[in-house]
Amino acid sequence: MFNLRSNRLRPSGWTSADAAGLPIFPGLARPGPIHHALRFTVKRTQRAYVSPARHFASSDTNPELPPMGLRFRLRQSFALAGFHGQALVILRALRTYGMIVADNGSNWYISGAPDPRWDDDDLDQLKRVPGSAFEVIAPGRLHKL
Repeated sequence: MFNLRSNRLRPSGWTSADAAGLPIFPGLARPGPIHHALRFTVKRTQRAYVSPARHFASSDTNPELPPMGLRFRLRQSFALAGFHGQALVILRALRTYGMIVADNGSNWYISGAPDPRWDDDDLDQLKRVPGSAFEVIAPGRLHKL
């Protein structure tokens, strides 16, 4: 269980429904203003994690793969002209707060809460953002168990 009224992290090595051991709900995109980092997935991760993650979900020791918990941020130089609606809201959040590797899955897949206000055509704009538009935020210590 997560106490969402606390910033206390789970003990090191603990997982959850989220492979990184993070609470899922606080990292979901929801329609409207977004004032927090978003959770996202990548196809392959390394057997390591950085805070705020508490767990890894891979046996691969390749140091070129991202560890769980690694934070990426949309580069300031990436032009937002031409984006609109909720996609633009998400991109602004990614530029300000970034996104955290939270699980293995599809590459660059941002998780969102189910909501009838989502417009799939609007969200499809996000497919135009290449991985090279992101930068890694300097991580803390790499944990390997």
